[in-house]
Amino acid sequence: MRGFSLLFLFLALAGPTARASAAPGFDAGLSQQVYTAALRFIAPRALEPVTVPQLTLWGLRGITALDPELTVTLRSGHVVLAARRGVILSLLAPLTERAADWASLAATLQAAAVVRSAALRRAGTQGMIGAFFDEMFDHMDPYSRYVPPPQAAADEAARGGGPGIGLRLARQARRVVAGRVTPGGPAARAGLRPGAVILALDGRAVAGQRIVALQARLAGPDGSLVRLRWVARDGKPRSASILRHRVPPPSVTSTVLAGMVVVRISRFNRATEAGFAAAVAQGLATTPPPDGIVLDLRGDPGGLLAQAVAVADGLLGAGVVARTEGRDKAADTIWRSAPGELAEGLPVVVLVDGRTASAAEILAAALADRGRAVVVGSSTFGKGLVQRFTRMPGGGELFLTWSRVLAPRGWPLQGLGVLPQVCTSLGLRAVERQLGALEEGVQPMLGALVAERRLRAPVPPAEALAVRAGCPAAVGQELDLEVAHYLIGHPAAYAAALLPPMREPLTMPGPGGAP
Repeated sequence: MRGFSLLFLFLALAGPTARASAAPGFDAGLSQQVYTAALRFIAPRALEPVTVPQLTLWGLRGITALDPELTVTLRSGHVVLAARRGVILSLLAPLTERAADWASLAATLQAAAVVRSAALRRAGTQGMIGAFFDEMFDHMDPYSRYVPPPQAAADEAARGGGPGIGLRLARQARRVVAGRVTPGGPAARAGLRPGAVILALDGRAVAGQRIVALQARLAGPDGSLVRLRWVARDGKPRSASILRHRVPPPSVTSTVLAGMVVVRISRFNRATEAGFAAAVAQGLATTPPPDGIVLDLRGDPGGLLAQAVAVADGLLGAGVVARTEGRDKAADTIWRSAPGELAEGLPVVVLVDGRTASAAEILAAALADRGRAVVVGSSTFGKGLVQRFTRMPGGGELFLTWSRVLAPRGWPLQGLGVLPQVCTSLGLRAVERQLGALEEGVQPMLGALVAERRLRAPVPPAEALAVRAGCPAAVGQELDLEVAHYLIGHPAAYAAALLPPMREPLTMPGPGGAP
């Protein structure tokens, strides 16, 4: 038996690739390709310095996570896979940091582990790849992640939408009408507007047909044509052949309420900028004209940073919206807004809560720091790290944290979040005291706001918690909108709540500067 064990070890050392390919239910070739691509991508770009060997050893702990009977350790220059009864496989650690060499070692060890473990065989190739990245990223940050192929395909559909023309049909009496038209989508570009009466689809009259069936007919292969005939709101018949392509799901809704244009952004996707601009333009065209704009970002988990910057650009004059900084110089970016505003002179109130995160926080921070809006609600989530995305062999996706976000005044969003200028999470009486002070020209939150904006990255968790305690994170409530209405209707209180322009220094208030 001892001679057989030595022979097994010799063969493992001499031919790891051959052994890897023999593992049942495990595609070592795919795993090696994925790990090679990932290690090459991560090592030079991670926000904090990390080596290829360290990344690989962290990832190999995924074997133990799936089967606690197995361990992988580094011993005297060898990477050792062992069970309770002894060593299964020992491989000489590569002498270089070449990603391909360490990826080969990882796949070989995983293949040997699969042979010995029913739990690993049940996990399969994607389960083991997922465990490798889970353990690796567990040592890095909360947001870097690997997304397996099926979920990656679903996520891509959510980001980019399915092939279509950006038209949602509705029934009005016995007529089929255009209900929702995605701003900037194919239908909108063809001249369709909400309320248009649809007459025919691909040459067939739509009268009497079910909306669900008609909606299904609007979908089709990317790049194909759909022919529509309709009556516009001016009573004129129109027709067009419209090219289908991926249309992001709508992320913006709006209404005019009590003299306010209330624009709700549920997340930031490729359609958000166009949707926001259309919502503001439509709101400003109402009679009588609105008194102000409420931007509702409560529950918005974020999304595409460039879209958040574009929305900020619509409300701001020329200046800095945000900065990103990373170890890789390619991650260093200054995001700017251009001259010109969609609603110049109108007061803006931004609603946030503890679920407002990422790109939504960047937008709120920019509007607050630049003195363009009053933020109302509670402390936001505090996600100020940016991920770079790449596709992996086999169809998976990798998201790597590679930069941190700084607000226009230089403070980091990560861990801090955005502190509101009027805090509603402390209850109605606290809100009443704040609004009363603002009417007298005193900003009771100023001390906390200044303390937050003086911090620089990285912020110790204790300091971040101390700042956030000034307005604890909470779920949005109806009170938020009531405060927005009050501020828009009381110019003195609104002006007192605003931060001063960035050319003026932020100064600490005297005693009693808390709500």
